Amino acid sequence: MARLVLAAARLVRGSARRGPRWAAPGRRRFSSGPGSAAVPLSSPLPGVPTPVFATVGGQEKFETKVTTLDDGLRVASQNKFGQFCTVGILINSGSRYEAKHLGGIAHFLEKLAFSSTARFSSKDEILLTLERHGGICDCQTSRDTTMYAVSADSRGLDTVVELLAEVVLHPRLTEEELERARMAVQFELEDLNMRPDPEPLLTEMIHEAAYRENTVGLRRFCPPENLAKMDREALHSYLRTYYAPSRMVLAGVGVEHEHLVQCARKHLLGAQPAWGVAEAVDVDRSVAQYTGGIVKLDRDMSNVSLGPTPMPELTHVVLGLESCSFLEDDFIPFAVLNMMMGGGGSFSAGGPGKGMFSRLYLNVLNRHHWMYSATSFHHSYEDTGLLCIHASTDPRQVREMVEILTQEFILMGGSVDAVELERAKTQLRSMLMMNLESRPVIFEDVGRQVLATHSRKLPHELCELIRKVKPEDIRRVASTMLRGKPAVAALGDLRDLPPYEHIQAALASKDGRLPRTFRLFR
Repeated sequence: MARLVLAAARLVRGSARRGPRWAAPGRRRFSSGPGSAAVPLSSPLPGVPTPVFATVGGQEKFETKVTTLDDGLRVASQNKFGQFCTVGILINSGSRYEAKHLGGIAHFLEKLAFSSTARFSSKDEILLTLERHGGICDCQTSRDTTMYAVSADSRGLDTVVELLAEVVLHPRLTEEELERARMAVQFELEDLNMRPDPEPLLTEMIHEAAYRENTVGLRRFCPPENLAKMDREALHSYLRTYYAPSRMVLAGVGVEHEHLVQCARKHLLGAQPAWGVAEAVDVDRSVAQYTGGIVKLDRDMSNVSLGPTPMPELTHVVLGLESCSFLEDDFIPFAVLNMMMGGGGSFSAGGPGKGMFSRLYLNVLNRHHWMYSATSFHHSYEDTGLLCIHASTDPRQVREMVEILTQEFILMGGSVDAVELERAKTQLRSMLMMNLESRPVIFEDVGRQVLATHSRKLPHELCELIRKVKPEDIRRVASTMLRGKPAVAALGDLRDLPPYEHIQAALASKDGRLPRTFRLFR
């Protein structure tokens, strides 16, 4: 200890003799020369060579190439500079197609993804193979799409496509893997009911209310009672029906198109899957039927805090109306309307970039301090859509909150300020272009568009469609939407939740007010 003290004293004395370590800001010397400090940021530094950037002429940098193989499999790609690529297989399958199968199969298959195959003996071997190319893998299922994706060094493209072909077409589905998947699904279901953020559960509930027992209204999560019924025979029956080449897209970003097509022909064309090649005869082609309605879950939300900081007890309500499919022309006006509504939490901070000028902030959160959150969401599918607002508040003020939401829906069909419309359009274009800076997002955009339409709208085309939206377009789509029945999902203490008929009457009125009720006793 004494030696350390003496050494520190010597350092202090030496520093004092040499003078201060840092000179005054005005006397600092920079590596680029003594005059660099006076050069404005708008001018290049003297002596620094002019940068040379890679350029691509015309629209080639946005071009998405699509090739259809003999068996119907589509191969889509977009070139993007960089060492890494994102490649995956997207399939027209998901919970909306489970009417004739066990509910929750798609969710179960998500947990089984990238397990052992005919060529790879275990998941560890798959991960080690990807590791040689700096790769990672993931599988996600939604209501209408299953997506297997890999990001890796583009020099390992052939290995990546071979691995994807094995994972999708030749899974072994051993009893050990099935049991692990059951445990993973069980854990996710328990977490869904215990987590403080109820958004995933409310999303399930509002879809169930809007599309009663059909297509996108079917449960996305596997019901607990079906876990024990999941076996190889049930899974193979579903895979045989929906994992057909004509329902698949092999998409890649950051790869040469011809190389990707060559790999697809080598590893996917004519490959016999593990479940056989029998023709699918029971493909569900049902069109979504919007029904409207209400789904309620009365639950004690007073003990959802994870740590010592208590969270307020809240009641959550989602109110929605049918919008349109993403294939329709009105999809863009609905997207702009959703951006105009915006919203968020009452404790959000920031400026216009966080949506502080949206209607749900200006008209709701900034005026009613007791509302915890209010956020607009737009769910769109190949044959339908749902525009909804999720809000939360203290259980004693649920009725007032619902009336505020119904009034905001009525206001959607009213006048549209030119400034707010331009702000929403600018923000939507900005979000679109910023999201497309990410390679995995481009991959998903390419795959989903080609899967649904066999082609892809380029970003500049979408931006032009957004620019053309006028106030009358917003009023028209909102008025059409308001003629439908509402869908309501409610979670928490629901003693003060208005009856469904009152909510429906409020949305059919001119001012959005709930019918008056009188109570002698509470």
